Amino acid sequence: MGNLVAIVGRPNVGKSTLFNRLTKSRRAIVSDEAGTTRDRQYGKCEWCGKEFSVVDTGGWVVNSDDIFEEQIRKQVTVATEEADLLLFLVDTDNGLTDWDEDVAKILRRTNLPVILVANKVDNSTQQFDAMEFYRLGLGEPQCVSAISGSGTGDLLDLILEKLPSAKDEEDFLDDTPRFAVVGRPNVGKSSLINAFIGEDRHIVTDIAGTTRDSIYTKYDKFGFDFYLVDTAGIRRKNKVTEDLEFYSVMRSIRSIENSDVCILMIDATRGIETQDMNIFQLIQKNNKSLVVVVNKWDLVEDKSQKSIDTFKNAIRNRMAPFTDFPIIFASALTKQRIFKVLETAKEVFLNRKAKIGTTKLNEVMLPLIEATPPPSIKGKYIKIKYCAQIPDTQIPSFVFYANLPQYIKEPYKRFLENKIRENWSLTGSPINVFIRQK
Repeated sequence: MGNLVAIVGRPNVGKSTLFNRLTKSRRAIVSDEAGTTRDRQYGKCEWCGKEFSVVDTGGWVVNSDDIFEEQIRKQVTVATEEADLLLFLVDTDNGLTDWDEDVAKILRRTNLPVILVANKVDNSTQQFDAMEFYRLGLGEPQCVSAISGSGTGDLLDLILEKLPSAKDEEDFLDDTPRFAVVGRPNVGKSSLINAFIGEDRHIVTDIAGTTRDSIYTKYDKFGFDFYLVDTAGIRRKNKVTEDLEFYSVMRSIRSIENSDVCILMIDATRGIETQDMNIFQLIQKNNKSLVVVVNKWDLVEDKSQKSIDTFKNAIRNRMAPFTDFPIIFASALTKQRIFKVLETAKEVFLNRKAKIGTTKLNEVMLPLIEATPPPSIKGKYIKIKYCAQIPDTQIPSFVFYANLPQYIKEPYKRFLENKIRENWSLTGSPINVFIRQK
């Protein structure tokens, strides 16, 4: 299981730059203005063979000092509840400020490990300027320059040292499927989970997950047997005053990482929105299987087949190139097609575990490849002579052996994936296609 590291601090201390540095991305994070959509930034960081998630909490800036201070408190409070480790970023150029001290007061009261990071240390002289941050009572400041990368290697070593060791979930979860219900706020996640467990509440156990605040709820009704990956975002009602979009992304990271199949809920009355796409990208990044549930279908007036097809096409167009996933139109309130959601999630999980024999794979794929070979490059003919499924992988993974693998581009890999999907039922599951030297 992955750990979650949150970057906190006042505006303009370099949180965005440090986020880009840790995640090796070039996505500029611009401070949001009041009234605009507040899409949080999140990504993966890999260091010394270990991987963890990074969340940037910046961007809650409005043009009022009072509201500004309140928003800073909110984002730090949410981060301390969700993360496994906090990076508290301060700015050596501007020195210690009242806002830094205010955030430090909150962090000193938390039981989470906190690393004090002094940013914008571009030379040895500025290292002495960082010493004033000892006054925050959070230990020795780690001097870095996020823009140049100086000191970030030592910072990453310290992060790995302080992150809690992730226990092996298989010790208690065996091979039972894990389903996570995810989606943006107010889409009906709580209603769907309540519809799943029903009035009888046949819950065998609530197992505290190895990751903080994740709960595995055993569901074994009507012939189903799976764990429902629940999060405190579903259970706790006292957090509705927090920034819901930021809060939902933090929770989504948790539930997605701990699941096999993600049930992504979309509001039928609002269609697919930016936040839906953010969560979908999270699912893709973590190589999780997908079932899309269009909830609140009972509120839609036009339920004709044409309307359904239009809605499906809109969803698949937004989520392309991955379009081989089931879409179910349901209502958690009236329990319309709730049983279908569970059936489909179980089928998708089985597709994730599918094994295809090497002989059968070659019998089907090699004639298709011969009929539509990879395009020749620089006058060189590319030939694929053999293929096989890689054993013991989290998702179905296939390797194709070619004489010139370096010349096979991404479009042809998608062609191979599509042909595999056409001949075998792998709906809802991501696929890996690798090209290797013959």
